[in-house]
Amino acid sequence: MRHKRAIPNRSFRIADQIQRDLSELIRDLKDPRVGLVTISHVEVSADYAHAQVHFSVLVGQPEDCVTALNEAAGFLRNGLFKRLSIHTVPTLHFHYDRTTERALDLSALITKANATRAKDDE
Repeated sequence: MRHKRAIPNRSFRIADQIQRDLSELIRDLKDPRVGLVTISHVEVSADYAHAQVHFSVLVGQPEDCVTALNEAAGFLRNGLFKRLSIHTVPTLHFHYDRTTERALDLSALITKANATRAKDDE
């Protein structure tokens, strides 16, 4: 029973380590399409063959950044090989995470609604 719990925990630890290491490796990329990237989370497949890397961009175009990161995935994976002490380093798949963007939009809507209500109350 205990052994089955260790596998998911190991997967989370590896995903967490990949997230930290990729953050550093991405900062060193010279591609101008890669803006100010924040990795929001990493999901590693059960067999460690693939990692889904979700990120947001503070500066830069999300579409260009996705393209650039997926083109650099092999280079970034090689960087992980040097840092991680696991037998199989997963193939990286980058996805733009719109959560932050949606939160900003929602915050703007709330501010607008509150301003409208304040005018109506006057």
